[in-house]
Amino acid sequence: MRRYAAEFVGTFLLVFAGPGAVVVNEVSGGSVGSLGIGLSFGLAVMAAIYSIGHLSGAHINPAVTVTFALTRHFPWSLVPGYVVAQLAGACAASATHLLLFGDVASLGATVPSGSPLQATLLELILTLFLMFVVSAVATDVRAVGGAAAIAIGGYVALAATFAGPIAGASMNPARSFGPALMSGTWSAHWTYWIGPVLGATLGTLLYRYVRAASPPEPDTKPAKIG
Repeated sequence: MRRYAAEFVGTFLLVFAGPGAVVVNEVSGGSVGSLGIGLSFGLAVMAAIYSIGHLSGAHINPAVTVTFALTRHFPWSLVPGYVVAQLAGACAASATHLLLFGDVASLGATVPSGSPLQATLLELILTLFLMFVVSAVATDVRAVGGAAAIAIGGYVALAATFAGPIAGASMNPARSFGPALMSGTWSAHWTYWIGPVLGATLGTLLYRYVRAASPPEPDTKPAKIG
């Protein structure tokens, strides 16, 4: 139960800060800006990983939890509890936004600006690289573990900043579910489940393939870029 509580708190933090930045940006007449919104998502993920990573793993994302289970890095018995805790945390954060500000900007709900297919493919690609980064720092002992929060949070900030205006750059079904439920905004909501889950699975498989490659042989010549 403490693991579930940690996932609830971590996902609450993510949704309160990320979609919350969208809400505050609308209330304040655009003072947060697209860069501020992207940074809010990334910094929230970073803070969650540092604060609950040692308690529950800081999945804060059903797609991550399911993919870890599919690849045998996480027990299936804990998956239902994790997913419920993540969805509940997201809903609680969006309910708090609703209480504080009313139904502003659909509480930061993710809605495709183009076609649902375009949004699904974009979410798939964005989540693929997210899970590639997560797999590297969470499952490979050769990676710099202490930098996990920075790497993952930095990627989330990057993706949210440049791709957010197109499809929301959710990469996380819980992040999309909370605002959708509390604001009643369900337009192409399936996009934010199918894209992230498929993308996370492909990202993990891609990293497993790359990880299996033999390391390069030592060379006496100095490496150069450019």
